[in-house]
This record gives sequence, C-alpha cells and structure tokens, in this order.
Amino acid sequence: MFKETKKSMQWGEETLTLETGKIARQADGSVIATLGETSVMANVTFAKEQKPGMDFFPLTVHYQEKYYAAGKVPGGFFKREARPSEKETLTARLIDRPIRPLFVPGFKNETLVMCTVLSHDLVNDPDIVAMIATSAALTISGAPFRGPIAGCRVGFSDGEYILNPEIDDMHNLRNNPEQRLDLVVAGTKDAVMMVESEAYELSEEEMLGAVAFAHEQIQPVCDLIISLAEDCAKEPFNFSPPDYSNLYAAVKAAGEDNMRAAFAIRDKQERTHAISAARDAIKSKLSEEQLEDGNLGSAFKKLESSVLRGDVVKNGNRIDGRRLDEIRDIVCETGLLPRTHGSALFTRGETQGLVVTTLGTGDDEQFIDALHGNFKSNFLLHYNFPPYSVGEAGRVGPPGRREIGHGKLAWRALQAVLPAATDFPYTIRLVSEITESNGSSSMASVCGGSLSMMDAGVPLKTSVAGVAMGLVLEDDGSFAILSDILGDEDHLGDMDFKVAGTSEGITSLQMDIKVAGITPEIMKQALEQAKAGRMHILGEMDKALSGAADFSIHAPRIETMQVPTDKIREVIGSGGKVIREIVEVSGAKVDINDEGIIKIASPNADSIKKAYDMIYSIVAEPEVGQVYDGKVVKIVDFGAFVNFFGKRDGLVHVSQIENRRLNHPSDVLKEGQDVKVKLLGFDDRGKVRLSMKVVDQETGAEVTPEKAEKDDE
Repeated sequence: MFKETKKSMQWGEETLTLETGKIARQADGSVIATLGETSVMANVTFAKEQKPGMDFFPLTVHYQEKYYAAGKVPGGFFKREARPSEKETLTARLIDRPIRPLFVPGFKNETLVMCTVLSHDLVNDPDIVAMIATSAALTISGAPFRGPIAGCRVGFSDGEYILNPEIDDMHNLRNNPEQRLDLVVAGTKDAVMMVESEAYELSEEEMLGAVAFAHEQIQPVCDLIISLAEDCAKEPFNFSPPDYSNLYAAVKAAGEDNMRAAFAIRDKQERTHAISAARDAIKSKLSEEQLEDGNLGSAFKKLESSVLRGDVVKNGNRIDGRRLDEIRDIVCETGLLPRTHGSALFTRGETQGLVVTTLGTGDDEQFIDALHGNFKSNFLLHYNFPPYSVGEAGRVGPPGRREIGHGKLAWRALQAVLPAATDFPYTIRLVSEITESNGSSSMASVCGGSLSMMDAGVPLKTSVAGVAMGLVLEDDGSFAILSDILGDEDHLGDMDFKVAGTSEGITSLQMDIKVAGITPEIMKQALEQAKAGRMHILGEMDKALSGAADFSIHAPRIETMQVPTDKIREVIGSGGKVIREIVEVSGAKVDINDEGIIKIASPNADSIKKAYDMIYSIVAEPEVGQVYDGKVVKIVDFGAFVNFFGKRDGLVHVSQIENRRLNHPSDVLKEGQDVKVKLLGFDDRGKVRLSMKVVDQETGAEVTPEKAEKDDE
C-alpha cells in the first residue's frame, strides 16, 4: 500500500533521517525529517496553472508547533493552538527567505509550504529540522526549484564552533557568558543563501568563520536530500520561463531615457513620482496586446533594474549621488518626550525612527508559553511600520510577519549590551515607531533603541549601531557593495545584508540573497565595509549623548532584597494576606520569586522604604543583646507580653520589669504602652526572654548593674 523511501546519516551528535511515501501522499511533496527525537513534517503543494494577471510569486510558508509534540496541553481558555506565536512566525520567515530565490524565474504559480512539528525532544530545535524537511519536500515535488538547500545552527564557545547546540545552550544567551553566538545559516552546496544571528561582540573574522563552518556542515545534508530525490522524486513540472524579450525591447525603446532621468532625481518622493510618470509614458506608447501581457510588470522591473544596476557597477554612481561606501547624513536627538521614561529620534537620510523606552517591574515581564517550556522575558522590542512612513495610504492592522521579523532583528542586536537583571531589575520595553522609511528601518530601530535606553538611564555596556549593506552582482562576476542602501537599491539589488554591533564587535547579522548565493570574498568585503559604516554611525550617536542621563522621575524605582527561601511563605502569608497588606500599607509593588528575590517598586522612595522595613521585620531574626522599641500587647500575672520585632512578641517576666519587687505588672504597665526592651535570649522551649529593667526607658541606653543598684538606694 505504501511506497516508502528512507535515508539516514550521522550529523554531529545526532542521526538525521528523511522519509517519505507513507503520510500525506496527495501533497506534491511530503517529507518527515527527524533529528534525534525531533520530527517535523513538511508538505508542499503548488498550483499547476498560474492565475491570470499574477505579477509576483505567491509563495506562502507556514510553520506550526503542535503542543502534543512535547506532551503538553496548550494554555488559554480554548486549549488549542491559535494564532501563530512569534517563534512560529519567525521560523516561517527563516524557511521562506532561502527557498524563495531558488524557484525558476518567472514561476508565479501559487505555492504552499506547511511545516508541522510532530515530536520535540526538547534538545534539538525544530526550526532547523523544518528547513531541511521543506527543502527535501520541494526537491521531490517536481516544482521548478533549483535546490536543494540545507541549514544548521552554530554556537561559539571557548573559541570553538559548535554544530547544532542544544536548545538550553541557546536559550537566554545574555545570562550564559560561555556562549557567544546563536547563528542560523542556510545555503546550497555552492553558496550561502541566508544568515540570521544573535551574537555577543564577535569580530568580523569570527563571524565569517562561523558562516564558513556552517556552510561546510550543510554539505552532507544536501547530498542526503539529493540521494532521497534520486529514489523517489516526481517528474519535473513542465514549466518554461516566459519569453518576454520582445515586450521588454518595446518597453525599453519607449521610455529608457525617461526612466534614467527619473532615477537621477535624488529626493525619494520626487523620484517615485517621476518613475510613475515614466511608466505611464511608456504605457501610452504600447499596443493593447502589450498592455494586457501578464509579463508587463516583469518588463518594467527589468528596465528599472538595468538602469539602476548598470550605472552602479560601471561607474560607481548611486541614485542619490553618494559614493558606494558613504553613509547618509545622520541626526540624533534624545529626550524628546517629557513624560516617557526615555526617548530618541534617529534620522538617517530619509529613514527615521522614534524609539521610546518604558521601564516596568517584574509584573510587566512577558510570559512566554513555548513548546520547550514556559519562561519570562524582561526585554521587549516592538516595531511598527505605518503606511504614512512611505507616503502611502493603506490598511492598518495588527503587526505582520515583516514587522515581527524586523523587531526581532533589532531585539537581537541590542541584547548583548543589556545589564544583568541582578544589576538592573527592570522590565525594559522599547517601541520603535518608523516615521519615515527609505532604507533599513530595522537598523534605525537599533540605533534609536540604544539612544533611547541610554536616555532612560539604562546602564548599557556601550552603544549599538546598525547598517544595511547591498550588492549588485552582474553575470560577468563584476559587483559593487553598497553601504546604507536605499529602498530602491534593496528592491532592485541582489542582497540585503544587515550588520549591527558595538565598537568592539558584531551583535547581530542578517543576510538575504536574491541570487544563487555569494562568495566568501564578497561577504568578507561586505563585513569590512559594514564595520567602517558602523563606526561612523556610532561616532554620530555619541555626539547626542552628553554623559549619563538622569533616571526619569516618572519611572518606577526598584530595590531588591534577598530573603531565605524558608521565609517566602511568611512574606506571602496565607492566601497572600501578608503581601497584600504590605502593598496596601506601603503603596509599593512587591514581587517575589521562588529563589527568595524580592523586588520592591514605586516612584516614591518612602513607599519603598516602608515596604522594605515591613518585609525585613518578617524575615529578619532578632539579635540577642540588642535593645528594641516595643509595645505592651498583654498583661498577665507573671509579666507582660511585648511586641518588639515585627510581629514577634516576647515575655517580660515580672522580675524583669523594674529593679524592685512588684505586686503585679499592672502596677507600672498598661496595654498599648510603648516600652524599650533588651533581648536576653530564648528559654529551653524557644520562648523569647525580654528585660525592661536593664534599659533606660527614656533614652534606650543599657543600664549597668552598678547604676541599677545605685538607683535602688
């Protein structure tokens, strides 16, 4: 009934297995990839006909983590998987980016990739397994895909590169000083196609070495996929790229000069209008048949690309007149918004980001319910890209995949310089509002985020800046690398290469290639050129910082204290009664974790002190020999009970009240009376023994035996 094909290999410390032919047989390609005990099923389907008028490649990638894969039940009211999590969205992008450029140019049939995590061993991250499964499913599907690709994750510890480190090693790198890198690389046997990383000030040489190491490690995986395809691949889909050479010649003849004149305009808005006018002028010269041709959009893009690219490679001329390695003018401002905890406006040419910092308490941490476990995050970065930032009117809705991806890239870039939570016990939320865009707004978010946090008084280790690089690679091998690319250079170029870091090294690297990979030589030159650009931007940012910023008066103050774990129950009280009382009386927010670390937060220093004193009185132990202020709470025949330390009471025996014989304690004491007592110690049953007669009740000073005898006389 089943025609199964299975291939396996040893890959690092685990066995990698690819199997097909048993499940999802109606899909064009279906592969289950297993690494260790992590299994992901990838299913590929594509339409056999192109929809009329389609002028782009409608590829959709979905990645789904099923909670049953780890033996868990989803949280929430409905107890089922709902909208994609941030991890699922980012992984879908991770898979989409290296496979999209490898479809045959001109293929515009609707294509769907669905990856489902079936089993998770909590050791091997399923994102890499999903990428390999997708590549294998595409390779055997018959789709016009020029793969295969493979991907891997690389760690870096003690100067050694590590293939596919365990999830626990990669989780929360900020608190794991031994690990300095979380790098994902995807590529073909010949070239690297995609890079995504979180790094901790790696040098350009170390980062380049990590990419080279990854590319070497994916070679046998590509071979395994080819071996699988040789046994079970479907016949290639009968597809030939459309020939629109005659249409392109007509478009070129009708308006090449107008298009060149339009691209010579340096202002973005004026250039956009001129390009649109040039298109309209070209259309007016075409026939009805040519206007209805579905390849007209491709012909226009080819003309625009040839105009922009040719002048860059041949003459080094960019559309805004800059040199290849020149960064646009930069203006940095901080402290714009009076009521926020920190704010910065970063403007680079026609790209601008308003980044705002908010400092919160432990209650504001983000709770993440993930497949590999539940955890909290105290650093959040949200990126917004409204239509007005590019001069358009459009629909505004929840953040899309692009916004989530750009925000995560900026988050990764800034992670490396954040203070430890023990040194700065705040939840930090950054919001980047992109108010103008023509070039990398994610890198503007990095620069603005660094400035904004410094304006809020966050003790960052150092400033972080980012720059986006571009590439124009011609068929003859000639190329030009562009620093600080414009939107048009990104759209019509061959590479989007973003590098962020400090003056000491790289903290994040992201690369996407639109052609079949680039050489190590090109990547090395791009990293060197990016470093020069980054250093220039850091210098401009430093001009906006005139020393340490004052901590905002509107931000909460947080003080931490450590209590013994066996005292946690006493601080919380039955049903939370005690901690609620502390919050109500002091006015401060109080958060306590399982390790006994208590965070007390309030804009008011007196509230923090009151809460601190109340907690201290609960958890601290009274010291024998110390004098305490107390209050008489009960009088009995043999003495008086005095509350002297928090909620702790002790007995002052009648013989310890005064240096004379009393008939009854009520002769000199009454309930509610303030007294001063000395802790003498504890009896055999642990009961507290207090004394009043050895303490001067007015001054609180201890009374010596000689003075007591003299007073008796």
